[in-house]
Amino acid sequence: MAAEVLIIMGSKSDEPVGKKAAVVLKELGIEYKLTVASAHRTPKYLAKLVEESEAKVFITIAGLAAALPGVVAAHTIKPVIGVPVSGKVNLDSVLSIVQMPPGIPVAAVGLDRGENASLLAAEILAISDEALSQRIQAHRDAQQARVIEDASTYHEGI
Repeated sequence: MAAEVLIIMGSKSDEPVGKKAAVVLKELGIEYKLTVASAHRTPKYLAKLVEESEAKVFITIAGLAAALPGVVAAHTIKPVIGVPVSGKVNLDSVLSIVQMPPGIPVAAVGLDRGENASLLAAEILAISDEALSQRIQAHRDAQQARVIEDASTYHEGI
């Protein structure tokens, strides 16, 4: 089966965030591929990767100038989700992803939130997949149960 989601990291140093994304996709039973391609250092390779991909959604993970999500979006009409990676200056990667020009949209999640990127990708895919929609709901229900359990460990007056 072809990957439904292609996770592209701008460099190997983005791997911790990429792994967060991969874990959630695996938990939800979504086929994915994780790879590295740079918007600046490998532009032709990146364009070919995107244009030849059968993925339905792209998750792009990048720090610093964070051009990767925008460059991927320029080569596809499929949904692109950008994950800014934290660093010495966090605002640069966030703004690079959210400040896209008109006509080339990129969805953005919070700094280092690979798991949220995967959940958003899953929600996009679930529009036409009822079984996936049910798995996402079960994931949310499990989160709720964990929070309620955590709350039960506290006593009034603390």
